[in-house]
Amino acid sequence: MQLPPLTLYIHLPWCERKCPYCDFNSHAAEAFAENAYVDALLRDLRGDLPLVRERRVESLFIGGGTPSLFSAAAIARLLREIGELLPLSPDLETTLEANPGSAEAGKFLAFRQAGINRLSLGVQSFDERCLQALGRVHDSEQAHAAVACARDAGFASVNIDLMHGLPRQSTRGALHDLRCAIDHAPAHLSWYQLTIEPNTAFHKRPPLLPVEDVLDEIQTAGAQLLERSGYRQYEVSAYCRGGFACRHNLNYWRFGDYLGIGAGAHGKISFGDGSIRRYAKKRQPEHYLAAQPGQFCAASRTLHRQDLIAEFMLNALRLNEGFSPTQFSARTGLPGASLEPQLTTLCARELLQRDAKCIRATDLGRRFLNEIIAEFFPD
Repeated sequence: MQLPPLTLYIHLPWCERKCPYCDFNSHAAEAFAENAYVDALLRDLRGDLPLVRERRVESLFIGGGTPSLFSAAAIARLLREIGELLPLSPDLETTLEANPGSAEAGKFLAFRQAGINRLSLGVQSFDERCLQALGRVHDSEQAHAAVACARDAGFASVNIDLMHGLPRQSTRGALHDLRCAIDHAPAHLSWYQLTIEPNTAFHKRPPLLPVEDVLDEIQTAGAQLLERSGYRQYEVSAYCRGGFACRHNLNYWRFGDYLGIGAGAHGKISFGDGSIRRYAKKRQPEHYLAAQPGQFCAASRTLHRQDLIAEFMLNALRLNEGFSPTQFSARTGLPGASLEPQLTTLCARELLQRDAKCIRATDLGRRFLNEIIAEFFPD
């Protein structure tokens, strides 16, 4: 089996305040051991090097938490030492997630000088009432200012993260939010519906969300607005202008490989013998900081046949382009026939369409993607 592209994900777990909808491994803290954490990240990465030997890293993504709470000096050191440990693509896409707060926005130029070339801004909404309902620490004015600051800092590749289906949000309100984002002309927009996840404050005390008919109306009208505004949808919640699709996320959806370092980070690695392994690092920052080489991994498993089928489909069917039978075999090591009889059944129901070169969800299928993917998971 030919090894797929390799990327690197780095998790910085701290944030200023935990949002009520957030189920990520994030921890509110007024202060944290920045230098010690960078030391731990590098120890973690050194321990993972035997998994990938001399394979080249095609993209790097720093997520959280709120990575922009870290200093530019810490980010610069991290990137520099990663480059000493791993071969990096000459056109490496290097993304940093950032909050629109004024303290973080003031660092944007320094982050770019440190080696970050793509900024992902967690705006979520430009509406003051919605931001308060979401428990965000920034306000509408700061959200607008942060996008302008990113542009002034010289970032050509900026993503705006924007939610819809927010508490008490109308179709009109959601579309106004989307227009505010479009008016900034970002290269990329991640536009997705708020979902209530277990183990969050919203799960314990659910807010009043729009009804299903309103959610459908928002999705339809918003997708049309984005298309008219020159944004191409290439994944369920991802829209971009020419050439600015997120290469790091595309690698996930195409079932590529990725190293994961940082508290709670996940990784997926393929090996020359055809096996594929997933792993997760220790979640609690204090346990992660105390770990020595060989002690960072909290869980690891080899993917078996049905796991491979289900996880490949979970990712690949999110893409508008779908996938080819050749890609499926190259990424999983399994023959295309492994997808039967589900493919035949789903095509007959007009949820999927296929030919010799491509398998993808139909327009109808994209509305029922969870149901399609469930067909490929074990009972």
